[in-house]
Amino acid sequence: MKTTNMLKSIFTIAALFFIIAYASGQTRYFDERYIYTQANLMPQLINPGAFGSTNQHQILGNYRNKWSGIDGAPQTFTLSYNGPVGNGLGLGVNILSDRFGALETTKGAVGLSYMIKSETNQVGFGISGEYIKHGLSGLGNADPSDPLLIRALEGATYFDASFGIYGIYMDRMTYGISLPSAVSARISDIDSTSSDRELGFILQFGYKLNIQEDITMTPNLIVKKLANVPTHIDLNLNFGFLQDKLLAGVNYTLGADKRLGFLIGTKVEKLNFYYSYNTSSNPLQDYNNGSHELTLAINFAGK
Repeated sequence: MKTTNMLKSIFTIAALFFIIAYASGQTRYFDERYIYTQANLMPQLINPGAFGSTNQHQILGNYRNKWSGIDGAPQTFTLSYNGPVGNGLGLGVNILSDRFGALETTKGAVGLSYMIKSETNQVGFGISGEYIKHGLSGLGNADPSDPLLIRALEGATYFDASFGIYGIYMDRMTYGISLPSAVSARISDIDSTSSDRELGFILQFGYKLNIQEDITMTPNLIVKKLANVPTHIDLNLNFGFLQDKLLAGVNYTLGADKRLGFLIGTKVEKLNFYYSYNTSSNPLQDYNNGSHELTLAINFAGK
């Protein structure tokens, strides 16, 4: 009981810290691209250059529950579509909803990519426009007359533009770089001040190896330098079986909260399903059930 009460106190203090910092500075909360541990499988979640790169249409739903078992722990829902729309063009649409205690983030993004192909290589150049809103779902026990909290309750909105390059070489090597929120403009309370944002980036690289017949191994790394997130590197090692109909892998994050976890997945005709679990070096790890991430994707061909 004492441990539970202490944990609730710590979590309440942390949430209040975020609320006060958010209300005072009205700055951006975080860049949501750090959330995904399965971005090596779905690069379109972090790189607009990957829109339409598989030459198939895909509808994808992603759910991540960080620090599960704790009331108010971060939960993120993502719904996306990407696919080819003809003449080398790819289209991508992402919708995200994230909630951490009383702090809510909503995002909508639409982007296009242009792909150049050769016999051995294809590379896509992408751009996306993104609408982001940060706000509070309620004030809890806080003073409802506090002008800073009232302003935070109304939320702050932004319009961003992100750029990316994503390539596939010999159907084995994948590579990419993206500049998330390279251009950012606030579209609410434009007379108020906000902190300067450093230009971030995401680098990714992977290579698929044939170990035996119907068994493949794909090492992959993603380097992320994002707004309000410590720079870190995601290391992934995935194994495919039966022409990649079954997938298993391990992942480790250097930097940030040093996540360690595993991945399992399967492909059944047009359906793809992936599940990830990881723990971290964060002190809260002793009081929660780890982090879970689920992805369900539907692939289909046609114009």
